[in-house]
Amino acid sequence: MNDQNEQVAESPATKQNTSPENVDFAEVEPGLEGGDNPQSIDFLLDIPLEITVELGRTRIQVGDLLKLGQGSVVELEKLTNEPVDIYINQKLMGHGEVVVVNEKFAIRLTNIISPGERVKELA
Repeated sequence: MNDQNEQVAESPATKQNTSPENVDFAEVEPGLEGGDNPQSIDFLLDIPLEITVELGRTRIQVGDLLKLGQGSVVELEKLTNEPVDIYINQKLMGHGEVVVVNEKFAIRLTNIISPGERVKELA
């Protein structure tokens, strides 16, 4: 145990009589700090994002949930002609309508919310 105590006492983080040193940082070159330079965000282009489309919601009581079985119909609050909500990584990004493309469901974007509205979603 004494050897461990001596090692701790001698570690650089625990020395009492150390003086701070100045650090020299490299200067940032103009044009590399972001802004309108499209190359500054290239590394972000391959990041995968999850898109979720919410058809509708409803609330039911536990008793009603237990009565559900195969073939049961659950009515949603949203009307058939209302736009669906589109979420990217669980954040509302816009609205759209459900369409079919090559026998698969798809979404036609009808509205992308403004950056100001997106900020409100984050709060």
